[in-house]
Amino acid sequence: MNTTTQIQATAEGTSALDNGSGGTGHLKRVLGLRSLLSVAIGLVVTQGVMVLALQGLGIAGIGFFIAMAIAFILALFAAFSFAELSLMMPRAGTLSTYTQVAIGQFPAIVATFSGYVVVAMFAVAAELQLIGLILSEIFPNFLSPMALGLLILGIFAVLNIVGVDIFAKLQTVLAFTMVVSISVLGAAAILGTNEPQLTNLDLFSDWNPIGTEVFSLIALAIWLFVGAEFVCPLVEETKNPEKNIPKSMFYGLFTILGVYLLFCIGAFFYLPLDQMASSSLPHLDYAVAVFGDSGLEILAIVAITATCSTVNTTLASVPRMLYGMAQNKQAFPIFKRLDKRFNTPAFAILFMAVIIGAPMVVLGDKPDTVLILLLAASACWLLAYIISHIDVIVLRNRIPDANRPFKTPFYPLPQILGIIGMGYAAYNVSPSPEMTQQIFVTAGAVLGLVSIIAALWVKFYMKKNLFEPESIEDALKD
Repeated sequence: MNTTTQIQATAEGTSALDNGSGGTGHLKRVLGLRSLLSVAIGLVVTQGVMVLALQGLGIAGIGFFIAMAIAFILALFAAFSFAELSLMMPRAGTLSTYTQVAIGQFPAIVATFSGYVVVAMFAVAAELQLIGLILSEIFPNFLSPMALGLLILGIFAVLNIVGVDIFAKLQTVLAFTMVVSISVLGAAAILGTNEPQLTNLDLFSDWNPIGTEVFSLIALAIWLFVGAEFVCPLVEETKNPEKNIPKSMFYGLFTILGVYLLFCIGAFFYLPLDQMASSSLPHLDYAVAVFGDSGLEILAIVAITATCSTVNTTLASVPRMLYGMAQNKQAFPIFKRLDKRFNTPAFAILFMAVIIGAPMVVLGDKPDTVLILLLAASACWLLAYIISHIDVIVLRNRIPDANRPFKTPFYPLPQILGIIGMGYAAYNVSPSPEMTQQIFVTAGAVLGLVSIIAALWVKFYMKKNLFEPESIEDALKD
């Protein structure tokens, strides 16, 4: 059997893993398209992103839609790369698996830890802090923001350990409720069915469609769409992954685009641009403006479902990345242990819950510090997207005949434009000049620490060269 045939046989064999219970030591294939679609939507639609969207509108008016359109295209390009890679190498480790085959173990570990584990640590902590603040406004003296956030985190950690089928059913309900609630808010604002709309709207005043503020907001707008690739770590638990993985990402991104357009267009009719740009909780102002006092209850539903959906998706996806990395000896072996009763990566789930809760406990009521760390981690996330595009280009050239159930349309244009666009967004990640140094110093410190640990791990534990690519057979073997 020649090398090309071996590659094809290995990829095809792994792609066609047993669709049954999976047995001891294997994940179970229980997720269909609906469950994956709820994952793709659930991580992207968050309170934090709603705030960023309204602030972007406040800065650039309708010019923000140009930034949104460019960001949406970049997100589609990223989905192309992840779909091609995940089905070529259908393993829960996702980016770590792809990168170890393309450019070596060291960048594989750096990309996954900095781009997903660190991002989840700070992004979910910030989201939990935000839900605490919102609910404290709506229901005073109920629970402290920190206690409420930790309670939600604990509940979803337990639910994810109990089983991926429980996660899937719950995620579908959360995602549906969230999308409907946000859409109702946007539609009610556009139609003016409740409180009176603003009069004398002048959306085109002081708007320069080629002004630098519009294009600098691509870095902000891209956060409206990143995260759909979180379905990829679930590939080993997906029914018919060759069809359902790409479809879930593409359908999810178009659904997200529609929801955010409805949400943002409606905001123009009720909130002045300067209020959207300056408010720390513009989505709260939006809900109250549209529905009056009852808007608080509407926002409570949106806030709870958005945060719970984000936590649920993160605790389902990132531990699967750690599980796949442990199988490839890229992380501690304990991460590949599955719970004997529920067949889920319980230790990896608990690990993620602990590191998400840590910033909440340590930082307490210091939202500015959390924002710095979140934006720094976001820059690391964009680095992970860039590496995914590089992986596709390298693998297309090195093993062109490998089995690829999905191939990027118009290759390599989406990868090249994706690298340029994501690089631009990372460079402009800071929302204000005074935060720039703090963000890049923090991001550099995170990348530096992860890089040192990864280099030592690869050299002394794995006993491999840092940039030596693995064979696809070794990456996919159990």
